[in-house]
Amino acid sequence: MHVAITGATGLIGTPLVQSLRSQGHSVTRLVRSAPKPGDRQWDPTADSLDPSLLEGVDAVVHLAGAGIGDRRWTPAYKAEIRSSRVHSTQLLADAMASMSDGPKVFLSGSAIGIYGNRGDEVLDESSSVGTGFLAEVCVQWEGATAPAARAGVRVAHLRTGIVLTPEGGALKKLLGLFSLGLGGRFGSGRQWQSWISIDDEVAAIVWLLGANLEGAVNLTAPNPVTNAEFTQVLARTIKRPAFFPVPSFGPRLLVGGELADNLLFHGQRVLPNALNNGGYTFAHPSLEVALRALL
Repeated sequence: MHVAITGATGLIGTPLVQSLRSQGHSVTRLVRSAPKPGDRQWDPTADSLDPSLLEGVDAVVHLAGAGIGDRRWTPAYKAEIRSSRVHSTQLLADAMASMSDGPKVFLSGSAIGIYGNRGDEVLDESSSVGTGFLAEVCVQWEGATAPAARAGVRVAHLRTGIVLTPEGGALKKLLGLFSLGLGGRFGSGRQWQSWISIDDEVAAIVWLLGANLEGAVNLTAPNPVTNAEFTQVLARTIKRPAFFPVPSFGPRLLVGGELADNLLFHGQRVLPNALNNGGYTFAHPSLEVALRALL
């Protein structure tokens, strides 16, 4: 299979490219910077996308987008978060829809933030969408794939949870604190964290390329945990204490209340029913198994 990937140099994209190539697939990275041999350059801010960039491609995996937690959520940066996802997805979907023999599969990024802050409610792909900035962005993000779906492309929305890898993201930041003995729960610790190991994230995406699934797919492990449970398991795994709870006012002061609440103090209890019912087998179904394998 010939797969084109956006966000191919990112936290998920890098190991995804490696995994696909190791399995004998042909991979074309769609990059914004000067392309290396085998890459194709694209501009996700352009008014249109030349369909020739997707010639010979069987499937597109779209992972590009401005980092949710990279900067304070000013109005300008929130607009960038939205545009970098919605507009780029629209470009790809329109290009695929215009091709007579284009890609047949479109795996497009999304996030479990689409469910909003739902407390203890158990959520799956059939659950209603929530409220708030991230939920609104995800709804528009997923909606932007519509032209491809109408043209007969199989579209799946990758509703990804907290991706665990020591190479970056939330786990790398937590390891810095916990290794110094400064780790602890965030706020009450009762907020749910729906996570997935980087190995399962990549393997599930590869599996979805050949699976007969479309629509929403939760990329989360089957056993979400509360933040209090997460911090205790992490501390036990790396043999460090977890005595210092982080009060909400500190992060809210540092990065702003809306961002801090969405990333640290709100949560979703999400189950991957589409993957489970479709026959995907998790390598790391529980948090302790995942952390021991990753660390």
